[in-house]
Amino acid sequence: MDAVEVFIQHIQFEKRYSEHTVREYQSDITLFTEFLSVKFNQTNPLTVSPMEIREWILYLLEKNESNSTIHRRISALKSFFKYHIKMGNAAKNPASNLLLPKKNTPLPSFLDEKQITQLFNIMEIDWANFPKARDYMILTTFYLTGIRRSELINLKIDDINLQNHTIIVTGKRNKQRIIPVPHWYINQVQKYLVLRREIATTAPNVLFLNNRGKPLSPKFVYQIVRNHLTLVTHQNRKSPHTMRHTFATHMLNSGADLNTIKELLGHSSLAATQIYTHNNFEKLKKSYKQSHPRG
Repeated sequence: MDAVEVFIQHIQFEKRYSEHTVREYQSDITLFTEFLSVKFNQTNPLTVSPMEIREWILYLLEKNESNSTIHRRISALKSFFKYHIKMGNAAKNPASNLLLPKKNTPLPSFLDEKQITQLFNIMEIDWANFPKARDYMILTTFYLTGIRRSELINLKIDDINLQNHTIIVTGKRNKQRIIPVPHWYINQVQKYLVLRREIATTAPNVLFLNNRGKPLSPKFVYQIVRNHLTLVTHQNRKSPHTMRHTFATHMLNSGADLNTIKELLGHSSLAATQIYTHNNFEKLKKSYKQSHPRG
């Protein structure tokens, strides 16, 4: 087993990173090893120098990769070398102290409150139709909780506490958090479960199923969200993460403090949550320019 496979198994089975994160790490490091092989005829990534990594950065820039993607790829390399240093397979981390292109952080895309109202008015709630009821519940769950796509896919029926009106969400690194939900949502969950019990399945405790009774795939969830958001917005980004951003932005607009939003989103640090203040600031600037006599 080579150094890359050992590291990927480590983050998958020991660190228990999400399937999406593991896939990204594997893709980033594999791209680097392929570059090494072609450019330098180098097959062992553990013996590379900072110069060879800088060459890769230049190659990525020439391919017009975004600065944020380059940062992510180098971050994956840093983790890769850090692990092998700890295991005694490498002496130093050649990905440290590299000069990287300035990272441009795009503001999160979200729906405004009018669009959210329009979305749920358009969606047809048919409690006799499993696919329509499921799709409605998926969009509702995203908006009420701000959970990630992987977290929604892994939701279990037992995670819904019908008495306390809460959901237990298992996030990154198996860290759990409790999210309160309104009473009317619990009533809708109970209606949905009546339909769900009629679906033959080999996954009896999984909350959301596809039409064949199997757990949802990431692509399936993405398509459900995109299809419905297309009805109310023309913005390019229409994904489950758009619903997560919408949840956080609307919470902030309604007076929730950043620490509360941080806990609900499952962020490990407040820095990740602070991006939503930029949305508010941009909105404030726009209002100022429109309203101030000399704006």
